Amino acid sequence: MPLQLLYCTLSRDGALHIMSSTGNIVVFTSCSLLHTAVDLANETKLDKEIKSWLAFAAQKVQEVNALAKALSGERDEAFFFSNAAAHSSRKFSPRVTNENVQKAAASLKGSDHRRATNVSARLAAQQKKLGLPVLPTTTIGSFPQTMDLRRVRREFKAKKISEYEYVKSSREEINEVIKLQEELDIGVLVHGEPERNDMVESFGEQFSGFAFTINWWVQSYGSRCVKPPIIYGDVSRPKAMNVFWPSMAQSMTERPMKGMLTGLVTILNWSFVINDQPRIALAIKDEVEDLERAGITVIQIDEAALREGLLLRKSEQASYLEWAVHSFRITNCSVEDTTQIFHLFILGKFIGHLNWFGKYSYLQIVHV
Repeated sequence: MPLQLLYCTLSRDGALHIMSSTGNIVVFTSCSLLHTAVDLANETKLDKEIKSWLAFAAQKVQEVNALAKALSGERDEAFFFSNAAAHSSRKFSPRVTNENVQKAAASLKGSDHRRATNVSARLAAQQKKLGLPVLPTTTIGSFPQTMDLRRVRREFKAKKISEYEYVKSSREEINEVIKLQEELDIGVLVHGEPERNDMVESFGEQFSGFAFTINWWVQSYGSRCVKPPIIYGDVSRPKAMNVFWPSMAQSMTERPMKGMLTGLVTILNWSFVINDQPRIALAIKDEVEDLERAGITVIQIDEAALREGLLLRKSEQASYLEWAVHSFRITNCSVEDTTQIFHLFILGKFIGHLNWFGKYSYLQIVHV
């Protein structure tokens, strides 16, 4: 049970006792514990304050047990006091609320959600700038990562090799990827993303408001497990995240080089998250603008998990899609007409909703 829900439940303790007098009450978690990590005690490197705000499966079982006992008159005052203190800590922590982010979100205007010119004008400006053929080609972005690439990244993270050695190795890989694409006569190139691990983790590690665990592995599907980040507060971008690599790659070729970012809907759907959508959009917007200033005029924003967040009730699906379009626009409406924005979808059974995608300025669609 989330800490806040436990706290609120306790504040209505009297009402629960009244309910219990009318019959049996079953206390249980809001979802299967299959979808959460096993034990918070295993997180030895997680920040202590943030750790106090969390509950993994083992802690949720303790909370459910404590609530059940409280209903039968065996309330553990120390346990509930500790829980309330943690709730209060998170509510008033300056780490959760970032004043600059709050002001930026509050100052959003209607014009921040719309490009100033129409699609035809933008396409004409982009064609003049990029000189692409009628049917330009590109790739999704990530090239297969060899064991050597992963070893180098792991050694750099463990400080076993220097930054110079890491960049040198990555540059050599990027150069090979560019040569291959030029030989294949690809129109818009990518640098292959040798530096990237998981598409959410690689950006989340560079945002403020994100925390990462060592052992928070949860089942995604079948035997595949993921380690989602935790979004615990207002999200901001302290510095440029992904400008260096595509800028380096652009210096190696005359063809347009594409910058690639993970979209906010995918970040949210693949994280344990509070309601912080527009603020993540602002952080991505900052990165888009930095990529453009660095000379990257084709930028792809990936939404691989857009379908996963679609609500089950059909009556609520339109509002979700409207929010997704609205949030996407915030990330890129400030760019120049000459900058082309790609949006990558992995559609699945999403074909029936393609009319919504016409609200985007340019699409690269992958159907799997």
